[in-house]
Amino acid sequence: MRSPTARRLRTRATAVLACLVIPLAALLGLATPAQAANAQATYQKVHDWGSGFTGQWTVKNTGTTPINGWTVSWDFPAGTSVTSAWDATVTGSGTRWTARNLAYNGGLAPGASVSFGFNGTGTGGGTPTGCTLDGAPCDGSGTPGDTPPTAPGTPAAGTVTDTSVALSWTPATDDKGVKNYDVYRGSAKVATVTTTTYTDTGLAPGTTYGYSVRARDTADQVGPASGTRTVTTTRGGGEGPRFIQAAPYLYLGWGNPPSAPEVMRATGTTWFTMAFILAQDGCNPAWDGQRPLLGGVDESTIKAIRAAGGDIVPSIGGWSGNKLGPNCATPEALAGAYQKVIDAYGLKAIDIDIENTDEFENAAVQDRVLTALKIVKRNNPGLRTILTFPTLISGPNSWGNRLIERAHALDADIDNYTIMPFNFGGGADMYGSTVRATEGLKNKLKAVYGWTDAEAYAHIGISGMNGSSDTGEITTPQIWTQIRDWANANDLGRLAFWSVNRDRPNWEFTSITAGFTG
Repeated sequence: MRSPTARRLRTRATAVLACLVIPLAALLGLATPAQAANAQATYQKVHDWGSGFTGQWTVKNTGTTPINGWTVSWDFPAGTSVTSAWDATVTGSGTRWTARNLAYNGGLAPGASVSFGFNGTGTGGGTPTGCTLDGAPCDGSGTPGDTPPTAPGTPAAGTVTDTSVALSWTPATDDKGVKNYDVYRGSAKVATVTTTTYTDTGLAPGTTYGYSVRARDTADQVGPASGTRTVTTTRGGGEGPRFIQAAPYLYLGWGNPPSAPEVMRATGTTWFTMAFILAQDGCNPAWDGQRPLLGGVDESTIKAIRAAGGDIVPSIGGWSGNKLGPNCATPEALAGAYQKVIDAYGLKAIDIDIENTDEFENAAVQDRVLTALKIVKRNNPGLRTILTFPTLISGPNSWGNRLIERAHALDADIDNYTIMPFNFGGGADMYGSTVRATEGLKNKLKAVYGWTDAEAYAHIGISGMNGSSDTGEITTPQIWTQIRDWANANDLGRLAFWSVNRDRPNWEFTSITAGFTG
């Protein structure tokens, strides 16, 4: 929702623009690089309500000739997103945001100015950095005729150890020559180098980092960022990190939820998958779409679980209710919603349960979810991401196959693909059907990623249903024990079931799941 302050700003900006009479062709044109030296862009945070803010940029023609179009670009800190804008088209890529004039406000006579505004989430609204106006510094210090460097190539990872990553990239180009490169780990600049290589050291073992590079020319103009390369350091003698999680579902919104610490003491389980985070009033995360992240029963339960030595992974999505994926308009907005959940609980992992048709069977929403997960992985080194989705007995269906293919194409760096092998007509042999479905997923991952059997199994999870499924398939404790033992024998990465609420009175399935070691 746009704030009253924002509406007043827009009214004033529209009044100023109404006084400008400029031919349509000029309004549609883009600024030439020479205009940047005769123009300035300044920023002001005009409103702040804690979790978000309203920002305003003002572009002024400080030269003696008209400006026919403008583009303003800047960086916000990781976790800060633009959610809506007016009097400009604003797009984001990672931490970089770009605003372009609309058809009616691109032309500026000498001495004239125009403002555009936006609402954002996060705490970085007062500190934009790296501002460029038509590619030159926003303070107007660029030299007429100069253009900023092009983007370097996406960094490639060379030697990776427990504590270091060697990077290299193809050079940028510039009309006056490239002076050096700024290397970023996430949103933090970690080095400035004059070559196209850099080795980042002092890193944590088994941790994921995202790297990008920007070039600077001899006029000190900074070009756009390269693509981001995600790299995970090794752990213990060069072996990749294992992600292992036995986490049955606990749902506080239904079925007389039990005391989590009591279940932990009785079964030895240490992780729970807590359901469900949904959308509230648009793109805001809330438990069941109505209970707040903080200050309610969900937060108090998480604290009790952690006090007892355990932890949780939230399940974001599910079958019913309004999902964040369709309700958040952009990957950046969706990543911002995920970030709120991560920040609320200091999470080690998040699970996106993508099964309803409005998310799972929607190509645009699938891509939005995957891109958002890529963003949060980059902004939260060490965070593990899980995709949970339905399956056929033979393995993923066409939408599941697309999800895996697009995750690879978008470099989303998903840690675990968890299938739900039930409600698929499994009949009497739920053990055999579960194994067949998991083998189908393994073969798909091998084909897409080029993994070995062992590597594919390590990225797979099984989320079953204890007792009777919705379609009458029966999984007994004995069958679930067989499934667990098969998962252990093949070193799978995750085991879950729906749900602890249904595991009465002796928590038998929970105890079996606690024996999953991967």
